[in-house]
Amino acid sequence: MVAHKAVVLISVPHLRERDVAQMTQLRQMVAGGEIAELTPTFPCLTCPVQANMLSGCPPREHGIIANGFFWRERKVVEMWTSPSDCFDRPLIWHRLAVASPPRSTAVWFALHTKGADADLVCTPAPIHHADGTESVWCFTRPLELYGELKERFGDFPLHHYWGPLAGLPASEWIVNSAIYSAEKFRPEFFYIYLPLLDYAAQREGPDSSAAQLATQQLDQLFGKLAEEFTRIYNGKLVWLVAGEYVITPVGGACFPNRLLREEGLLRVQQTDEGEYIDWQRSRAFALVDHQVAHVFILDGEGNTRSQVEDLFRSQPEIERVLSQEDLPAWALDHPRSGELVLIAQPTSWFAYYWWLSEEDAPAFARTVDIHRKPGYDPVELCWDPVQRCVPLDPSLIHGSHGAPADDPMQRTVLLASEPAHLPDKPLRDIDVYSIVLSLLGLKPA
Repeated sequence: MVAHKAVVLISVPHLRERDVAQMTQLRQMVAGGEIAELTPTFPCLTCPVQANMLSGCPPREHGIIANGFFWRERKVVEMWTSPSDCFDRPLIWHRLAVASPPRSTAVWFALHTKGADADLVCTPAPIHHADGTESVWCFTRPLELYGELKERFGDFPLHHYWGPLAGLPASEWIVNSAIYSAEKFRPEFFYIYLPLLDYAAQREGPDSSAAQLATQQLDQLFGKLAEEFTRIYNGKLVWLVAGEYVITPVGGACFPNRLLREEGLLRVQQTDEGEYIDWQRSRAFALVDHQVAHVFILDGEGNTRSQVEDLFRSQPEIERVLSQEDLPAWALDHPRSGELVLIAQPTSWFAYYWWLSEEDAPAFARTVDIHRKPGYDPVELCWDPVQRCVPLDPSLIHGSHGAPADDPMQRTVLLASEPAHLPDKPLRDIDVYSIVLSLLGLKPA
């Protein structure tokens, strides 16, 4: 039993066992412990997987069904929103706060944690101004902590967290700020999200030289974390490193909203800034997210649903169409889910585009604008230096994720620096919650 030791949980997208074999610093960090295959719960996306780990339950219970939401009543899409009140279930810091004795907690850069009531929090929260500009900021608890971090490390490098410049500086800042906060507060549970492997694997492919370089860079960050946290906690800590999902090669995109438009089910309106979706006249809409798409029937008519289902079942780029009757088997039967859920073929992914000609694309399509786009857009990782904009070319993307981890190549790993008494069964991301509690000497509620 290691209840007297702190637990540091690090979640990493695209962490594969074969990459761990090349990561000497990570292997040294967890030497003498355990490693096990870890299967992400569908949909294998950032926000749902993190919610699975931190709540111990699947999307049907915590409500995080994708990286975004479509609010039917208002007909509004919210992608990558951060307020913590979107969870329908308590998260691990709630459980630790009522333990006897309570365990202090820190959560670093987990999605949907703006306003979270862990003891320590740090997550991006840029300030959006009326003129369309933004100022870099992070939500922190305590509120004054970001000022301290900014003074010591500079502003969080938001432009290196996402977009064409995404890369090492953002993860370096996360590591440095976590070390500083661990030294000052010494929380007993510390969650850290390190996104570094996500970028090159999507843009250039999961086995590209750029992806391999990111793996080496991340390994160096693990070495720094191990050295500093071991010093701070005097060696009395347990490391858990959990992969979130694996990015697999893709060769093209599917366009659900274009298909709906061509069928007369999605309507657009002309504006001075290009074509926008006409929410009042549209009968169906697809919120796309990597290899998953939630399709919402906007007119409430049963015949529309049948028409949409028939349309998508005839598309070769779509591997599965899940109806509402199918969703319970996938733990996706939540009111926020679409009436249908699409799963792309393994070599394809879903693009949000609805325009039929580039000249009609809305102005925001050519910008890094994760909140206005009604769907995930990985092409924001690319940049056209001649036109000085995000290109409208989905063929630039060579890696994606989100589909069910049916193939062993789509499964990731869980590493523990001490024997963690891992369950004698195939591990899923929701099991991480109970493993953390066990390491802290607690039983799941």
